[in-house]
Amino acid sequence: MKLKHTLLFTALAALNNPANALEKPKTMEEMWKIIEAQQQQIDAMKSQLQTGSVAQPQATTTAAAKSTMQTLERKTDVLSQEVEKLRTNLTIPEETKYKSAYGLGPAASKVYQVGKGLSIGGYGEANYQAYVDDKGNSKNNADMERLVLYTGYKFTDHILFNSELEFEHSKTGGGGNGEVSVEFAALDFFINPMANVRAGMVLMPMGFINQIHEPPFYFGNNRPEVERQIIPSTWREIGVGLFGQITPDLTYTAYIVNGLNAANFSSSGIRSARQNGSQATAEDFGHVVRMDYTPNYLPGVTLGGSAYVGNSGQDIPHIDAFTQLYEGHLQWKYRGLEFRALGSWGHIDDAAALSALNKQTIGSENYGWYTELGYDVLPLLMPSTTQYLAPFFRYEQFDTLASVPVGWRDDLSKDRYIYQFGLQYKPIPNVVIKADYRNFNAQKDDLPDDVNLGFGFIF
Repeated sequence: MKLKHTLLFTALAALNNPANALEKPKTMEEMWKIIEAQQQQIDAMKSQLQTGSVAQPQATTTAAAKSTMQTLERKTDVLSQEVEKLRTNLTIPEETKYKSAYGLGPAASKVYQVGKGLSIGGYGEANYQAYVDDKGNSKNNADMERLVLYTGYKFTDHILFNSELEFEHSKTGGGGNGEVSVEFAALDFFINPMANVRAGMVLMPMGFINQIHEPPFYFGNNRPEVERQIIPSTWREIGVGLFGQITPDLTYTAYIVNGLNAANFSSSGIRSARQNGSQATAEDFGHVVRMDYTPNYLPGVTLGGSAYVGNSGQDIPHIDAFTQLYEGHLQWKYRGLEFRALGSWGHIDDAAALSALNKQTIGSENYGWYTELGYDVLPLLMPSTTQYLAPFFRYEQFDTLASVPVGWRDDLSKDRYIYQFGLQYKPIPNVVIKADYRNFNAQKDDLPDDVNLGFGFIF
């Protein structure tokens, strides 16, 4: 009997030791080990209490042992619940750190942060547009422009799925002009930091906006026109390719994708030729590659470029429509300063034959460039603030008919330049309120200016 009480006191001392206090294990395996050990201790203590004839002086000890068992059982239940959470794979970080990964926007990158299982994120934006000049059929409008849901699933440390489902203009039926579309949906296979595989519906890795188009991360209510008309954002196709780091400062992405469809080229450019993975014709393929350099000795600086080449004829008789598009970009973020510059140039073979086929002038060359500058002024007024207020300015110039085939007329209304200025306010990092004014100009015909008010968010 004396030996039993000695063992009981030893067990009580061990269980009440602060070193054995309940800590939340990181993996299911660690949890099971602790649960099994605690269950063995509970069983041993129950056996001692049931088989031992406890005398009256030991009543206090017996009560203490029962209380300790109850505490240990409660802790075991807590651990069991944590195991069930891991089993359901709903592993969503409690404090998400919004950070871009592998060329995607911060909200779209949430799946890369989870240990395993499901990840959910998204973004939305709405705006009001008022035209300053009453020209053409332009009418003031209010629009829930986008509501986006990111869903990803991390199967293992080496395989994950990521996707973006977009609802545009809030309504598709009953006369609505909105649409529901898959912006991207791809499997990532992590093999080596220098070479990983991505397959599925992929975002073309060109420019700033095509991959990172979440509203808190670009100035203005509307995406730059150069990255809509020359680089046709959002541009996605079915493809497969590699991505990775050549060095810690140098990253790359390279895909083979279904090509553009030249039957839909127009005087406004290649935007309508995107097939967007919707039963895409794949008689011809495109090849795209991107590289970015972020030198450690120049904090906040990113320098890069991308190129797309491939036939776009898609079995149009006697027309290859070899298409080229190149862009270079520079970004500098220093304290409150944000600067971007981008330039793009494109070329289309067989432009004369395509113009005859499509019954409109198809440019054999196109170009566009823009530069923008913003500065967060709030730290100057309130040094300890975590909010953000940045006036910004952007200048754009582009021409979808920079060069036209012989015998076809140039349309000078396609040669445009835009002055834009506005304000960007973020009460918290993932919510933005925007106001801007755009002054449109063209070599021919007047275009109405507009004022835009709106908001956006990510989660």
